[in-house]
Amino acid sequence: QAQLEESGGGLVQAGDSLRLSCVAPGNFGTSGMGWFRQAPGKEREFVAGISWTGSSTDYADSVKDRFTISRHNALNTVTVYLQMNNLKPEDTSVYYCAARVPMRPTVATRDSEYDYWGQGTQVTVSS
Repeated sequence: QAQLEESGGGLVQAGDSLRLSCVAPGNFGTSGMGWFRQAPGKEREFVAGISWTGSSTDYADSVKDRFTISRHNALNTVTVYLQMNNLKPEDTSVYYCAARVPMRPTVATRDSEYDYWGQGTQVTVSS
């Protein structure tokens, strides 16, 4: 049973915006979360991460100043967003939401540091 569920992907044109969402059970409220992506024939790469408090974030250089990660911790659910602006064809990938075990204070950038993964959502940017 998937614990992380992504949504919001789609087909857009270069320069457009999309917002991805990842919904997780409330017990992930103290887990750092992240977004990764994987294009065909390429390795999975870090996109953005956020601490469990939401006070710290980190981004891949390729998306800085274009993408913003945020989170909303509610009683029964945790929602993590990835706002993607000024999309480029090279942003085309399957985007995955990931979560760490609870109470890790730092923002993780390596996929080996994440313990739970969603199924992914496709983002396609046409030129």
